[in-house]
Amino acid sequence: MSADAATEVFVTHRNLLFTVAYEMLGSAADAEDVLQETWLRWARVDLDTVQDQRAYLVRITTRQSLDRLRALGRRKESYIGPWLPEPLLTTPDVAEDVELAENVSMAMLLVLETLAPIERAVFVLREVFDLPYDEIAAAVDKTPAAVRQIAHRARAHVAARRPRGPVSAAQSRDVLTAFQRALETGDIQGLFDMLAPDVVLLGDGGGIKQALPRPVTGVDKVARLLGALSDRVTAWSLEPAEVNGFPALVIRLDGELDTVMAVRIDDGFITGLYAVRNPEKLSHMQGETALRR
Repeated sequence: MSADAATEVFVTHRNLLFTVAYEMLGSAADAEDVLQETWLRWARVDLDTVQDQRAYLVRITTRQSLDRLRALGRRKESYIGPWLPEPLLTTPDVAEDVELAENVSMAMLLVLETLAPIERAVFVLREVFDLPYDEIAAAVDKTPAAVRQIAHRARAHVAARRPRGPVSAAQSRDVLTAFQRALETGDIQGLFDMLAPDVVLLGDGGGIKQALPRPVTGVDKVARLLGALSDRVTAWSLEPAEVNGFPALVIRLDGELDTVMAVRIDDGFITGLYAVRNPEKLSHMQGETALRR
């Protein structure tokens, strides 16, 4: 395969490959590393011997992602505090693609974390990208019959834990605007009014930045914690953003990126807050990487 031909094919499918890797790993940085490895292997392939270039690239990406997912699993065992996926700035067209937005949301990525590596790969390739079973079987080194069983098991597992579903873009903007205003003014009652009774707040500092050592659950605890934070922090600025296809706030302290807080909204109430403070997970936010099909 000539370098130009290899590059053209890879670039054509790059966004798909990135999304596959990101959904499997929950990390933009690791997904980019997987794409580098995929490119190095793809560049050595004879194009004339490949019948389905897209399937071949997906197979390489999936195998590289599985190897990295297993290594990440070992790292997470010693991770300090709650682990959250790496937040990813997304473009408005991703939010409009309801299926894609739901599958890359913080809430959904946390559900995928509960799957075994092979189950996660099969679920992503089948349920998100609708790949045929024989292609998935080649990617994960299983028979099509085995892949069907794995897909059924993973689908049932996810269905029992799947987020309730996205709300309209307009409603999300309204709730996020009200939430931002309440945080900026320390409006405890406003927070009580918009948080769901069973709201959950998770913080990820990775042992580098101070963060919540465990999840905080319930409207009373979460509202009072956020209110106290508003009173203590005077040098922060809040910017609305779209992260993983859903609303979020980018929080800066003295002008420096400090926290990205993704917001999950169900039925007009905030049900989940995911605050990523680990600087290693925020470094790519200085630029902008966007998911696209």
